[in-house]
Amino acid sequence: MSKVLLIDDDVELVGMFQEYLEQEGFEVKTAHDGEAGTAAALTGQYAIAILDVMMPRMNGLETLRRIRAASRMPILMLTGRGDDTDRIVGLELGADDYVTKPCTPRELTARIRAILRRTQGSPMDQLASAPLVVGQLTMWPEQRRASWAGTTLELTSTEFNLLEVLARNAGKAVSKNTLSEQGLGRPMARFDRNIDVHLSSLRHKLGTLADGRSCLQTVYRMGYQLIKD
Repeated sequence: MSKVLLIDDDVELVGMFQEYLEQEGFEVKTAHDGEAGTAAALTGQYAIAILDVMMPRMNGLETLRRIRAASRMPILMLTGRGDDTDRIVGLELGADDYVTKPCTPRELTARIRAILRRTQGSPMDQLASAPLVVGQLTMWPEQRRASWAGTTLELTSTEFNLLEVLARNAGKAVSKNTLSEQGLGRPMARFDRNIDVHLSSLRHKLGTLADGRSCLQTVYRMGYQLIKD
C-alpha cells in the first residue's frame, strides 16, 4: 500500500480526496498547513506528497522549497486555474508535476499512479541491469541513480525519467509529446510548459561537452536531443 501525504488547507476538499484515495487502496495522511506538511514529508514515510500552492502560515511554494532541500520524494502540486506563474515556479523548485484545481478525485488518483509507476519502476527499468552510459553521463535505472563525470546528479524523479528517455535515444531528437508520455506518464496538454521547465533544469545540472556546448540541445520544431560525445 502506497502512503500519500495530502497537504491542503481546504478541509472539505481534503476529506473528499482522502476518502476516494483510501477506497482506491492508498493510505492517506493529511496536513492543513505548510509547516505541518513539511514536518510530515521529511519523516520519509510517504511515497508521494500532494501539495496545494495557496495555504496559510507557509504557502505551497515555500513548503516545496523546504521539502526539496532535504528530500527527493515525488511531489504533485495543486494549482489554481490560470496560475501559470505558480506552476512554472513550482516546477523550477522541483515539483514533479501539477494538477489544476478544481479537479476530480479520479483525475488526481490517475496522476498519482502515473508518478508512482515512474518512481517505483517502469518497463524501461527492466531493459538492462547494466548502467546506461552516454558520454560523461552514467545512469543506473534500477537504482534510479545518475552521475556526470563521476559526480552524482541530484535529480527529481521526473528529471530522472526524462533524462532516461533522452539517454536511451541519445543522438536522436525526441518529441515533447514522447517525453511527456514516457517521462510524465501522460500526453502533453495544449500550452503545457512542463517539459520545457524540466529540461531547462536538467541543462543546469548536466555538464557540458568538450567544446563547451550543453549536452542537451533543442531541435527546432522536433523536440530535444541528448548529444553523444
